[in-house]
Amino acid sequence: MTTSAPLSTGAAISLIANEVLRAAERTGVASARSLDDLADLIDGAPRVFVIGAGRSGLALRMTAMRLMHLGLEVHLVGEVTTPAIASGDVLITASGSGTTDSIVRAAQRAASVGARVGVITTAEDSLLAALADVCVIVPAAQKLDRSATASAQYAGGLFEQVVVVIGDGIFHALWKRRGSSADELWERHSNLE
Repeated sequence: MTTSAPLSTGAAISLIANEVLRAAERTGVASARSLDDLADLIDGAPRVFVIGAGRSGLALRMTAMRLMHLGLEVHLVGEVTTPAIASGDVLITASGSGTTDSIVRAAQRAASVGARVGVITTAEDSLLAALADVCVIVPAAQKLDRSATASAQYAGGLFEQVVVVIGDGIFHALWKRRGSSADELWERHSNLE
């Protein structure tokens, strides 16, 4: 069993923030064209579907909510009210490994009906990346990488955090592109709570 020196919570937050900043900046530089292409894919779609497993799925749910605030029709794959995906629609996926069975099957199905597929992954040579119309590569450790070379964090933490940043970055770029006011977006918040 390997033990390490104690780390304060403040130091851990600083470590995580620095890792996210470095990975997000590297993604922004290395995948600048892909990020813009992904934003264009989303902006031009009649409907947007999102899917991710575990924490990656939770990160994409945040993106789905923001895209809804823009006025886009957004669906979470697997929810009981989610309609069938069709030609022209867009499926946005996140999988660090690019091999998660349910995500790959969804991308295959989407592609088979003529929908476009956007992928966020760490694995550019994965089956999921090969299915992508647009692929954004995040320089982070995969879930099973415990080497601590790409990230000191546990499992796919850094990947999942950068997925949130990518989603918010796409939202922000589309928001500014559309010229909507914050008040207009706020009107789309749920009023049932």
